[in-house]
Amino acid sequence: MRLIPVLLNPAFVGTVALFLAAIWMLRDPKDKTRPLLVFALVLNLFYGFLLTVFMEREGSLFPWKFDYVLFRMDASLGLQAAVLARPLQGALRVPLYIVYQAMVPMMIVWFLLTRYRKHPRSIIPAYAAELAAGPLLYAVLPACGPLYAFGAQWLHPSAATPAVAIRLTGMPNAFPSLHMATALVLVFFAPGRKWRALALAFLFATGLATLSTGEHYCIDLVPGLAFGAFAAALGLGRYRQAAGFLGLACAWTLGVRFSAQWLLAHPPVLRVSAALTVLLVAVALVQAWRVQFHRQEAGGIVEVQAVLR
Repeated sequence: MRLIPVLLNPAFVGTVALFLAAIWMLRDPKDKTRPLLVFALVLNLFYGFLLTVFMEREGSLFPWKFDYVLFRMDASLGLQAAVLARPLQGALRVPLYIVYQAMVPMMIVWFLLTRYRKHPRSIIPAYAAELAAGPLLYAVLPACGPLYAFGAQWLHPSAATPAVAIRLTGMPNAFPSLHMATALVLVFFAPGRKWRALALAFLFATGLATLSTGEHYCIDLVPGLAFGAFAAALGLGRYRQAAGFLGLACAWTLGVRFSAQWLLAHPPVLRVSAALTVLLVAVALVQAWRVQFHRQEAGGIVEVQAVLR
C-alpha cells in the first residue's frame, strides 16, 4: 500500500511517461505525433514546477482559505462530501485513489487516441486552457479540500462549522475541481460509442474519487463541470460556447467568494443554479456528440462514393 502513492505520484508518473515517450519517439522519427507528445510532457513537468511555486507563494501571501464556506455550501446543496465519502473508504478506497492519480496517463491516452483516430480537432488547446485558467480561479477562491481543512476528522466534520474563511497552510487546489473538468474534456473528445462509455465511466469514477480522497467538496464538482465544458468547447472551436461556460465558471467562483452568505441563506437558489449548470453541460455534450456523429457519417458516405467510383 505504501508503494502505491509513490508509483502514482504525478511527478513520478510524468517522469516515467516522458522517458517512455522519448524511447517511443526514437523508434519512429517520421511520426510527427511522437515528438509532439514528448514536447507536451516536458512542458507539463515544467508547468507543474511553476504551478507549485506560484500556488505556494499565493498560499503564503493569502493564508485565508474558504474551506468552511464550501463545507456549508455542501450542506445547503443537500450533498455532504463526508457523507458520500464514508461508504467509499472500504474496498473501493484503493481503486478510487488509483483513478484519482490516473488523470495524467488518461490525458496522454486521449491525446494519442484523438490523433490516431483523426479527430477533427486537437485536444491540446483544451488541456492548455485548463492549465492556464485553472490556477487563476484557485487564486480567486482559495481552498484546499476537506482532508486538509479538517485533518483526521474530515470524514466526521462538525455540523456547527461556521461559514468563515480560516487560516490554513497549503496550496489551494479545490474550487473548481480540475480533475472533474479534465475528465469531462475526455468525454467531449471521445471518438465512438465504446470510448464514450469508457470516458463516462471514468468521469463518474473521478467524481467519486475526488470525494473519497478528501480532496474536494461536492460543490467543487459543479463549477468543475462548467470549467471542463469551457475547455472542451475551446478545443472544439466553439468559441462563443467556450466564453459562455468560462463566464459560468467565473460566476460560480465570484458568487461563492463574495456572496456566500446570501447563497447560504437561499438554498433553493444554490440548488437550482447547480442543476441548471449540470443541465447546460449535458446539453452542450449532446450537441458536440451530434456534430461528431454527422461528421463521421458524412466521412463514411464520402468513402463509399470513392469506392464506387
